[in-house]
Amino acid sequence: MFHRALNLAKIPVLIALLVTPVRFFLELAGLPETVIFLIGLLWLTLALAVYWGIKLPDEAHPYLLLLLSLTIFAPLSRFPVFVLWWITKTWELGTHYDIFDNWSQALIGQLFYGSLVQIIPGSLLGFLTLAIKRRRKTVTA
Repeated sequence: MFHRALNLAKIPVLIALLVTPVRFFLELAGLPETVIFLIGLLWLTLALAVYWGIKLPDEAHPYLLLLLSLTIFAPLSRFPVFVLWWITKTWELGTHYDIFDNWSQALIGQLFYGSLVQIIPGSLLGFLTLAIKRRRKTVTA
């Protein structure tokens, strides 16, 4: 099951590795926060949760697989955020990534709490999507 979850998370992690620097450079370019807010890991996570909820109902343990996939995806997708915190802090760029004072705060804030901010709503939305998809399947069968 872990191998399957890892395969599900692989491409989304690569997408996240691109999304975060794009958001960072758009912020440096001076785009409004409302535009930049639309490009982020939370939206990507929610879209993935719905996608996986639609794709996984026939799996043996779809809820566990979805949760495990999100648990793999979230911290890996946060690594660029942590790196961009360090860049922002080191060169005093003043981006929204500069919200922590030191390494330990940034590690805990970005990798742990940031992951929870992705996993919890992603799980809820994914579970709801799975439940609806599975219910529809049993009603039509």
